[in-house]
Amino acid sequence: MSAQYNWQCIVLQARNMKLETNEIALKLQTKWGVSSPWQALLIIAVFAVTGSLSVRVGEPVLEWLGIHKEALNPWLFWPLRILIILPIYQVLLIVFGTLAGQFKFFYQVEKRMLGRFLPFLFKD
Repeated sequence: MSAQYNWQCIVLQARNMKLETNEIALKLQTKWGVSSPWQALLIIAVFAVTGSLSVRVGEPVLEWLGIHKEALNPWLFWPLRILIILPIYQVLLIVFGTLAGQFKFFYQVEKRMLGRFLPFLFKD
């Protein structure tokens, strides 16, 4: 195989990936009811930052509460960790969503999410 052929394969794969990415962006734009692909990208970025940051913020909270991975059975540690990180995630999602100018979207996401966990709070 020549280097030229390999390069052409890489270019074709990149073009296909770009098309798939555009299709995904359009599907998300339609699903979320946002007006532009940039708005969808901003929403994805808020989800990414919020998820990562909630896990990072959860670490010191777990330490403060005295919950250590080594000291607890994994069957107890992981559910506790998730229960502690979940409210942190909820708060950070609203904060970063508001900072991104997408409060209305993220408020609706929060209502849906909390409605699944606590259905008695959000009855439509």
